[in-house]
Amino acid sequence: MIRLFRQSAPERAPAPDVIDLAHEGGVTRVAVLRSASARRITLRVRAATRDVVVTAPRRAALAKVRDFVESHADWIGARLARLPQAAPFVHGARVPLRGVEHVVDHAPDRRGVAHVVERDGVPHLLVGGGAAHLSRRVEDFLKREARRDLDAAVARHCATLGVRAHSVTLRDTTSRWGSCTAQGALNFSWRLIFAPPFVLDYLAAHEVAHLVHHDHSDRFWTLTRRLAPLTDRAEAWLRTQGASLHRYGAAADDAAPAALEAVDAREDVEPPPAQDAASESAPLDPVEALLARARAMVEALDARARVA
Repeated sequence: MIRLFRQSAPERAPAPDVIDLAHEGGVTRVAVLRSASARRITLRVRAATRDVVVTAPRRAALAKVRDFVESHADWIGARLARLPQAAPFVHGARVPLRGVEHVVDHAPDRRGVAHVVERDGVPHLLVGGGAAHLSRRVEDFLKREARRDLDAAVARHCATLGVRAHSVTLRDTTSRWGSCTAQGALNFSWRLIFAPPFVLDYLAAHEVAHLVHHDHSDRFWTLTRRLAPLTDRAEAWLRTQGASLHRYGAAADDAAPAALEAVDAREDVEPPPAQDAASESAPLDPVEALLARARAMVEALDARARVA
């Protein structure tokens, strides 16, 4: 069995295939991912990245995968139709900052960093410089604000518990809003700055609590709720509103095809439930099945070693 692992370790997954699915007057690109541990073909529409992925066993024929995708064209279309409409950072766009809607106001003649001003009782995000750099300047401003709020929240909760975070890093994650490594490095999505403050504070408390309890035990949740009394409210907000945070800053051409426009909801701290994916069993030969089971065991052990 050890020899089996050693032989399979150097293997590289083949380059992903792509299937262009024609449906209702538009074309949707579907990425094909090959997985050594997959025992069936599964489909997923990912709200965060606004794309469609089909995962298949390595030995599954592309023709079979294509047939599966095409047979679920309506399923794909229905879920694409629920994706939130992209909200690029352009002049006049309305972007939430700490849960409060701000109007992006491009002032090309102004210099300096973006900042908030109030006009007629409405908060505006004033952004100078050329139009070509508008989106980046808005995102830079939001990341700075997210950094400031998360650093402060983490420091406050660490002081309460008498612990220390190794580092605090901001990323544009799609599968979870925050994480804590075994070494005490905390990672957060900068998009939490769009959410109301109690949501960001809860995520900071959640990950700081992992510095004490590297699990999701009752003791962990008791500690998290002590740090963030609005934990349940924040979790509910993320379940119902979290998906919408990924639409801000997305390019207009990243939206669903014209024939498939509309709205969605997704994403809490964990990936979407498996029942959201269409699936179909794909037969494996005995050797491939043995390899798949062995790799699945290794992946399960790795997953247990990772801290959410």
